[in-house]
Amino acid sequence: MTSPRREWNNTASPASLPAEIFDRGSLRVLPGHDESQPERAGRDRPVFCILGAGHGGTAMAAHLSLMGFPVRLYNRSPERIMPIQLQGSIELIAPDLGDVPEGFAAVQLATTDAEEAVTGADILMVCTPANAHRFLAERCARHLTDGQVVVLNPGRTGGALEFAHVLRQSGLKADVVVAEAQTFIYAARMMNPAQVRIFRVKNSIPVAALPAYRTPEVVRRLRVAFPQFVPGDNVMKTSMDNIGAIFHPAVTVLNSARIESTRGDFEYYLEGITPSVARVLERVDAERVAVGEAMGFQCLTARQWLYMAYDAAGSTLYDAINANPGYAGIKAPRTLDTRYLSEDVPMSLVPIASLGELLGVPTEAIRHIIGLASLLHQRDYWAEGRTVERLGLAGMSVKEIRRFVLEGEGAALEVALEGRR
Repeated sequence: MTSPRREWNNTASPASLPAEIFDRGSLRVLPGHDESQPERAGRDRPVFCILGAGHGGTAMAAHLSLMGFPVRLYNRSPERIMPIQLQGSIELIAPDLGDVPEGFAAVQLATTDAEEAVTGADILMVCTPANAHRFLAERCARHLTDGQVVVLNPGRTGGALEFAHVLRQSGLKADVVVAEAQTFIYAARMMNPAQVRIFRVKNSIPVAALPAYRTPEVVRRLRVAFPQFVPGDNVMKTSMDNIGAIFHPAVTVLNSARIESTRGDFEYYLEGITPSVARVLERVDAERVAVGEAMGFQCLTARQWLYMAYDAAGSTLYDAINANPGYAGIKAPRTLDTRYLSEDVPMSLVPIASLGELLGVPTEAIRHIIGLASLLHQRDYWAEGRTVERLGLAGMSVKEIRRFVLEGEGAALEVALEGRR
């Protein structure tokens, strides 16, 4: 589509929009798309369903479309997809990236109806905050069919475990693979309604399936569109290597007064992480690594991750952070109403602490951060978060957890039965 970009009224109501984009009370099919024949495009051109029309999901939908893949876009609320339906496309801009196509990207379907989005899709890319993963699993469970792959972008800590557990609880019998990426592939931001900019595409993103032996299958299917995806060890490794759990909640909590008094007008990493704050981060990091080791999985320390990701080295975590030029200029959140707390505490710190409790590993520092974040937000993040019960791991031994993650539910059940004989 080559028409000029239009400006949209964010207050537009369904009644003011063209009638042809509505049906059965749900924002759904774009004009000209025949949805009576759900299509599977085949191995060379799989149909992608993007779940979540925020910055990342919109960028992924546009990029996939401009690469020639059929794309459906689902969002829980209609506000973000109304302009896309009106325009019939998403405008993708990437002025500094020569290998990313730019232009108006046609979307096969934009809808608030999960059934319409999921039916006939080959690969479902979940691009929402981790807090929405459980909702999406519940919403999609009855519509999933054999051969579909669900990838959480990213899973944070325990995302694939929670998503798969919800599917099992919903009675899903279809052969559906759930996987998670360790991080999100893009740095992207919506500039205007139906317009998104990609600033950077990461070179290497580990992805792991549940169970782990299905990871090669998932990576093979994703690489048709995204060669950046590489095999991760397993979903417990991608979960426990979630470095955001270290750099986000504790730094925000320990800088809460400064964030509120300056509205985030300071450098988050280089000024917010002083030597004292860094010592707290090192303790939180050590507890995370210890929980991983208790399950037999070796996790990267935060210092190792900084060296691998940014070539930033130092004898302490504080030194390594200050050796990273990539952190220069990154400001703190403007308020404490930030995903660094509302997402990273219940979806990253709570599962680590809950696993620690199951395995007998102390996580005192992590628990303090969870408690302070709950107090700051006046919410019970323990009740909201990914505990071992919500991950489907409650009561499991280390051997059962490992067999479940690596080989699947049947293998874990065999271990449990052997232990009772």
